[in-house]
Amino acid sequence: MNRLYRTLGALAGLLALSACLVTPGTFESTLDIRADRSFAFAYKGEILASDMGKSGMTGGVPSTSDDTDGEAEAAPTLLQIAARDEDFSDAVADSADKGDEAQMQAIAAALTREKGFGSARYMGNRKFEIDYAITGKLTHAFLFPFNIDAQIVLPFVAVELRGDDRVRVKAPGFANGFDKSQGPAGLGSGGAGDEAAKALNGRFTLTTDAEIVSQNQEEGAETTPQGKRIIWTISPLTSDAPAATLRVKN
Repeated sequence: MNRLYRTLGALAGLLALSACLVTPGTFESTLDIRADRSFAFAYKGEILASDMGKSGMTGGVPSTSDDTDGEAEAAPTLLQIAARDEDFSDAVADSADKGDEAQMQAIAAALTREKGFGSARYMGNRKFEIDYAITGKLTHAFLFPFNIDAQIVLPFVAVELRGDDRVRVKAPGFANGFDKSQGPAGLGSGGAGDEAAKALNGRFTLTTDAEIVSQNQEEGAETTPQGKRIIWTISPLTSDAPAATLRVKN
């Protein structure tokens, strides 16, 4: 499970290194949750990194000063992972003097070494092609991706444990109806958030053999050999985040 947190931390480091808002582009994402709490998540497609300025940056790399609030980090950042990876440390150091493009390339190279990432390619213009898949057990919440230090509160997908036997799934990153006033600076009209909203194009599929307590897909769930399946088609016009609540075993 520590490797899972390291993987999420690596992607979150993309935010920290580039002071950016990370949003989906064209993608296909699936989440399978079994009644026994086992799960499998996959995301394949584009991740867009919108430049949000250089706040907290020093020479293109985040300041390493102590957190003034003294709060513990939710997951290690890419720089912390780099401290345990001499090859990547050298790559980041070399890229710091070469500008944004070199740093994006270094991030892509680091992600390919993290569990879950089958591939992570930098395509230029702050666009990454990601092939990510991971399995586990829902003994705790699952977020993809997340970075608390960058004040990014819009994970693509969040799975939350509710009480003893319920799991709530919500995908705020797969909709354009979130409150822009609560996000990072620049999400308002004409900001980076508007460009990201126009690029949203994908499909999110939830499959489960657990009881579906509630869900917000108008056409409802369909029956398959693997259980129930709900498919949300995502576009720039999608305003309601995909959501479902399942009842699982204690």
